[in-house]
Amino acid sequence: MILMKDIIREGHPTLRKVAKEVQLPLSEEDRQIALDLMEYVVNSQIDELSEKYGLRPGIGLAAPQINVSKRMFALHIEDEEGEVEEHMIAINPKIVSHSVAQSYLETGEGCLSVDRPVEGYVPRYSRITIQAYDENGELFEKRLRGLPAIAFQHELDHLDGVLFFDHIDQQAPLAPIDNARAI
Repeated sequence: MILMKDIIREGHPTLRKVAKEVQLPLSEEDRQIALDLMEYVVNSQIDELSEKYGLRPGIGLAAPQINVSKRMFALHIEDEEGEVEEHMIAINPKIVSHSVAQSYLETGEGCLSVDRPVEGYVPRYSRITIQAYDENGELFEKRLRGLPAIAFQHELDHLDGVLFFDHIDQQAPLAPIDNARAI
């Protein structure tokens, strides 16, 4: 089980590397890493488990964040009623198309690898069509919008050595973003 001590923090060189493609068919080791990433994000959102194991709640976790420089991540997002809005393991993910319109989280983004609060809006595509392989090595395609689209782009950035605050306008971090919708 992945714990907070296993998640590397800002300043670690792996977070700034471009991760390597995952070899297909999936090895049992790579499949297990993907399942462990998902286990963390699911458990971190369950109050009893989060408290018991000292997990910081998160909706996504990428392999580079556990010092594994491979192109995979897990997302688990629930809505206000606790219904699952998105649950995916993405291996060798890519965006195949995106909207011109942008959106951003009104509260800003956070990251399990960044222990400090960072103020500022992060512009992201509002709608994306993605392709990736799941934990069984099956290719899938999905259209995402809203928080799932933002979270997918945040995790995809991890695979390219980019952290969310790299996108924030340093001169005016809280300035409204032209043609972007706050979520």
